[in-house]
Amino acid sequence: MGLSGIAQRLPRWWYQRKLTAALLPLLPLSLVFSVLVALRRVLYRSGFLSSRALPVPVIVVGNLTVGGSGKTPLVLWLVKQLRAQGWRPGVISRGYGAELDGVCEVHADSASARVGDEPLLLARRSAVPVFVGRDRLAAGESLLAAH
Repeated sequence: MGLSGIAQRLPRWWYQRKLTAALLPLLPLSLVFSVLVALRRVLYRSGFLSSRALPVPVIVVGNLTVGGSGKTPLVLWLVKQLRAQGWRPGVISRGYGAELDGVCEVHADSASARVGDEPLLLARRSAVPVFVGRDRLAAGESLLAAH
């Protein structure tokens, strides 16, 4: 089975309600993931890895499911709520599928192949600055510098 076959079957498999279908195949992966998370934590605590933060509050929208689970509509709703309370939010995205090196601002007329479909949709519907880049910290810093 090729990668595209797995990609087509994975969402169907993920949403099956059978306990054995969900737990048994994931057990080995969960053990590997647990070891990697523990190793990463040790590397941060020992100083081999370091982190940096933006000087503003950040809300991360992610999920644990495969496929469309409503992240983009949630981001649009959050932006609307924050603006209604007087905040000036911006959106940063990795730009999944984008043909982009570095960071760029997404405008309503940006090419979706360059910036990605979801960041383009967010830029068109949110009326807030949207920046895209694989390095999310650099994207956030660029957004703050520009706005």
